[in-house]
Amino acid sequence: MSQTTSKILMIRPANFGFNEQTAESNAFQQNCELQQVAEKALQEFDAFVDLLVSKGVNITVLKDTTEPQKPDAVFPNNWVSFHDNGDVLLYPMHAENRRLERREDVIRKLEDKFKVNHIIDLSRFELENKFLEGTGSIVLDRENKIAYACLSPRTDADVLETFCKHLGFTAVTFNAVDGKQQAIYHTNVMMCVGNNFAVVCLDSLANDNEKQVVADSLKNTNKEIIAITLEQMNSFAGNMLEVQSKDGKSLLVMSKSAHHSLTEDQVKTLEKYTEIVSADLTTIETIGGGSARCMLAEIHLPEAE
Repeated sequence: MSQTTSKILMIRPANFGFNEQTAESNAFQQNCELQQVAEKALQEFDAFVDLLVSKGVNITVLKDTTEPQKPDAVFPNNWVSFHDNGDVLLYPMHAENRRLERREDVIRKLEDKFKVNHIIDLSRFELENKFLEGTGSIVLDRENKIAYACLSPRTDADVLETFCKHLGFTAVTFNAVDGKQQAIYHTNVMMCVGNNFAVVCLDSLANDNEKQVVADSLKNTNKEIIAITLEQMNSFAGNMLEVQSKDGKSLLVMSKSAHHSLTEDQVKTLEKYTEIVSADLTTIETIGGGSARCMLAEIHLPEAE
């Protein structure tokens, strides 16, 4: 299994805005009085796509449908993931209006270019009020088949176990909180695992045993740990994704706010392994409570024959 890919799905939003249904468990969301939120989000989205394409990333952009309205459609990594054995997984979503983001037509369009063998639908767990929001809830070490997950109202251990059984992963679970002791809603805001490094907010793990388990797992899989602070995490410094250009160059994608929060030493360490690519996502981060990584759904599917 390859940890990174050059093939990425992005969903261009039609009705981006503040989602009341997700705000209770997402401390990163702010219902600010920003003007023309949807328009600014589109400008940020389009500039982000252009930046990634200029760096040689293979972006498939599909449009959100105007109806029904889906304020978080710009974050597709929560409802779907694509794997190199041809599996597509669909995930149970905590907010009812986010369940509308699961679109069969998106998968059908991807089948023009990629091979889909099985669609594994975990959304049935919504009937039990159990949730697992894709690669927001789980940060994957695909090469070593490890699924890192901080448990929260959106990340259920039973659904995670089902995911791991389907794909042959081992789960490393822990509890993580922010500076106000609120559970961190998604693992991918406090952790990023790359080919040779891991960016992680170990300060968010209050349990020393869990902290040691996570650190040991990363070290045992030869990842250099770049520890970030709670303050840096709040600037989305954990919400990064390593991708490839079409010619195989490593790129670490993040927002400008995440990039600006990093220290000089952290940047130097990361640049040993990768090139940092950052985009201004201020509106999307502030109103949506998600950042660069949340907007990128990696396509690890085999190419269509």
